[in-house]
Amino acid sequence: MNLPNEMRAVEISEPGGPEVLKLVSRPVPTPGAGEVLIKLEAAGVNRPDALQRAGAYDPPPGASDLPGLEGAGVVAAIGAGVSGVVEGDAVCGLFPGGGYAEYVTCSATHVLPIPQGLSMVEGAALCETFFTVWSTVFERGGLQAGERFLVHGGSSGIGTTAIQLAKARGARVFTTAGSAEKCAACVELGAEIAVNYREDNYLEVLKKAVGGVDLSLNMVGADYISRDVRLLADDGRLVLIAFLQGPKMELNFAQVMVKRLTITGATLRPQSDVAKARMAEALRREVWPLLEAGTIRPVMDQTFALEDAAKAHARMEGSTHIGKIVLTI
Repeated sequence: MNLPNEMRAVEISEPGGPEVLKLVSRPVPTPGAGEVLIKLEAAGVNRPDALQRAGAYDPPPGASDLPGLEGAGVVAAIGAGVSGVVEGDAVCGLFPGGGYAEYVTCSATHVLPIPQGLSMVEGAALCETFFTVWSTVFERGGLQAGERFLVHGGSSGIGTTAIQLAKARGARVFTTAGSAEKCAACVELGAEIAVNYREDNYLEVLKKAVGGVDLSLNMVGADYISRDVRLLADDGRLVLIAFLQGPKMELNFAQVMVKRLTITGATLRPQSDVAKARMAEALRREVWPLLEAGTIRPVMDQTFALEDAAKAHARMEGSTHIGKIVLTI
């Protein structure tokens, strides 16, 4: 494939609000050993992108300074030692950065084929959420069929993915969301109960309805941590993946001891290439067949052109969206 020397990209001109995202020209990157170069058609927009833009989430050493952790397109070039991927393959990938651009390099072990039946835009919405949900809910959280699972922020990209995947694998699913419309969308995806946290106390509602839960995926933080600890059943697990309302709170650890609880947490971006490659293989084996069968699908909210990345960030931070926001390139 004939490659240009320059590409359009969106960079963070300085830490700040959405307005600091600027369209620029950058050199097209060259894939190193074990990497592929992807000509992107679409890129996912995620909360970590906004954190990086605000100056609160630096890229890992050696990663691109451009935001963008996932995308979909066509393999344009391959580096030395790459096998299993060839030029022209339609793929989606998990990136350490650099996705807000026409071209991005990525470890060949972190790309997966676009599932049959899905568009490039839908493919761009897969990796960040599915890698996160698989690794935290099923690997770290150990969710099993028949268990009661609570995911906060059920209308988010993570939430819509977690509801569908947990339901498809036989768990009972419960969630919280911030409006009647969002709660209805969560129930349609498979949640038994969706609690509007602006109107009701989810702890009281779920205690009365089901007694407790076996696993909670918490991206809110603050007092939601102590509420989750009170809601968890004996031998329950709490997995923390973000702190939208802050990372600090007061917790009575006697409850953790008496109920034999496990509290753990994870972030995806800083994990090793080997760990991400293992997740990719697990997704290829366990989840991609569900996507190709239509059992689960990415829930799409809205698309924006690459040059309108600031509008996409404003949409995400306004928290009115349901599902994934994607940039088209």
